[in-house]
Amino acid sequence: MSKKLLIVESPAKAKTIKKYLGDGFEVIASMGHVRDLPEKTLAIDMKTFKPQYVNMKGKDEVIKKLKDAALKSESVILATDPDREGEAISWHLATILGLDITENNRVTFNEITKNAVNEGINNPRPINMDLVDAQQARRVLDRLVGYKLSPFLWKKVKRGLSAGRVQSVVSRMIVDREREIEAFVPSEYWNISALLVKENAKRPFEAKYFGKGDKKATVANEAMSNAVIKELESSDFVVADIEKSKKQRLPAPPFTTSTLQQDASRKLNFSSKTTMRVAQALYEGVDIKGHGLTGLITYMRTDSLRISEDAIAAARDYIGAVYGEGAMPKTPKRYKAKSGAQDAHEAIRPSYVDLTPAEVKDSLTSEQYKLYKLIWERFIASQMKPCEYACETVIISAGDHILKASDQKVVNPGFTVLYVEGSDEEENEFSKIPELTLGEKLVLKSVSGEQKFTQPPSRYNEATLVKAMEENGIGRPSTYVPTISTVLARGYVEKEKKNYKATELGTVTTDLMRSCFPDIIDVKFTADMEKKLDSVEDGKNEWNKVVKDFYNPFEKSLTKAESELKGQKFKVKEEESEEVCPNCGKNLVIRAGRFGKFLACPGYPSCRFTKAIVTETGGLCPKCGGNLIERNTKRGKKFYGCGNYPKCDFASWDAPSKEKCPVCSSTLFKKTGQLYCAKEGCGYSAPLKKKGAKSDETSD
Repeated sequence: MSKKLLIVESPAKAKTIKKYLGDGFEVIASMGHVRDLPEKTLAIDMKTFKPQYVNMKGKDEVIKKLKDAALKSESVILATDPDREGEAISWHLATILGLDITENNRVTFNEITKNAVNEGINNPRPINMDLVDAQQARRVLDRLVGYKLSPFLWKKVKRGLSAGRVQSVVSRMIVDREREIEAFVPSEYWNISALLVKENAKRPFEAKYFGKGDKKATVANEAMSNAVIKELESSDFVVADIEKSKKQRLPAPPFTTSTLQQDASRKLNFSSKTTMRVAQALYEGVDIKGHGLTGLITYMRTDSLRISEDAIAAARDYIGAVYGEGAMPKTPKRYKAKSGAQDAHEAIRPSYVDLTPAEVKDSLTSEQYKLYKLIWERFIASQMKPCEYACETVIISAGDHILKASDQKVVNPGFTVLYVEGSDEEENEFSKIPELTLGEKLVLKSVSGEQKFTQPPSRYNEATLVKAMEENGIGRPSTYVPTISTVLARGYVEKEKKNYKATELGTVTTDLMRSCFPDIIDVKFTADMEKKLDSVEDGKNEWNKVVKDFYNPFEKSLTKAESELKGQKFKVKEEESEEVCPNCGKNLVIRAGRFGKFLACPGYPSCRFTKAIVTETGGLCPKCGGNLIERNTKRGKKFYGCGNYPKCDFASWDAPSKEKCPVCSSTLFKKTGQLYCAKEGCGYSAPLKKKGAKSDETSD
């Protein structure tokens, strides 16, 4: 008997869905996109903006397999991911397989569970051409910008450069932040603190200087600080007022794509790329002991905060059973998404509340467990009561001066027993205040001033950059990771520790774009374009009109720029090293490539000498005692190898530590909370002692 053919994007998803559907279905993965614009030609009709797609390189075997299976099948069902990109893949598959796009052959799954899969199968629909057209509009816009602007940048700045509609805005944001930092002039100020005690008491508490009367004062320099301190030292300290209040801290809503990336960065030290890779695996299905292949979370590309009523009920049942009925509000919490968010999917949540992190831990990798635990706890916490605090502020008079001491105590921990949202801000400090009464005199133990300076804005890290992109409407959940990866790969931005810093190339290119194509790198313009793409998805706008309205003024700007800058070249200053080219004697310069920085001869193309930049780790090779060197694979992944390569082939993904093995004195390596010796026959290992709460693990 012939089977129904169901096509998904990935083999992992295919296996999980096959488990639920049984023998009546054959489930095959398309391995992502099967058709796209060709690499080396524009392939867009400039009158209609109609794209001319071709089958992608390397997909012949997959396409043949799909065609053969379709011919033998009773029917074909397209079950690619439930977003614009997935809809476009289904449309391309329908075209290749000769399917009627008006027939009900498209299904979607917000989560890969038995109920969700069966519900999807029982509710097929035609391909949504509004979704497809929104994806086509984005693809065509990006092709036009890239194809038309890249040659311009080659001529004006450097060969091999590329421009992108969204990546150029992100580069500009990072360049502008760098300029803010460079232009920042710090201002001096002083903090004055007094240590006070109740009469006949021993334990002091801290009060901070506020000002005179009800006016806050800024202590601008040491002379002012010393003057205030002198007056305080000769004053009587009296409790002038006690302000008591209650405060609530609300639980954070369930994760969206951007908030998941932000919290995974802050709490787990995961890159956005790692977060999405691991989330994809959790969504598509993992083999869980006692359950088999199981999709653990809902679809991970979403900016919606909507949660299904069944999921809310399941969360409340769990909270009631584990923490008691008093741990949750009387009515369920329902969260509203920000204006402009797409509501096609739920927020990111566990598919099964009863599959707790503890229950699935042994079936998951370390990364999968950490991310699942983060998602599961955030979701459950979102349905719990707020954390309640009793707050106290004591106002203390000292002559004409006023000091304040603040304290807060947790009355009801609420959701914080389970989860606390990560933050880029420093936590407020509170001083434990003893029981005080109005008019009570206090004894001064000491008073001191501390010099401070205002700080420039911080460079973006991955979490804050994703947050800024979301807040400014730059890109969509599916584009945050590839956009950041692109600006890094193009050398417009580099990573310094965990922060993004604009390179000289990025600054020069951004300034040229700012001068010639102000709309392309304008944040508001790009955000408005995202809204226009959303309007195409909603069926309120024609995709080729959106493209035309963008392209016509862009083409005029390009023609004008090429005319006005004819013959001009914008030079990128290159950092010169002390190493000399062995071929021509010039000092080698530091350049950024696809896999990071390297040394190159400035005489290129007449001299093509290049050399890797070697970073010594301070560790020694366990095989031959040579220096351990930080290296990169061809794909840019970091590893550590012996400096005597190729004579010694020792290499490790694990980073060497500064510790030595107590057994054989070899360098110890770090791996997931452990220190271990890599010397053959030693076998020493010990728990890694960490300073601070953050993971030592770095992911890419």
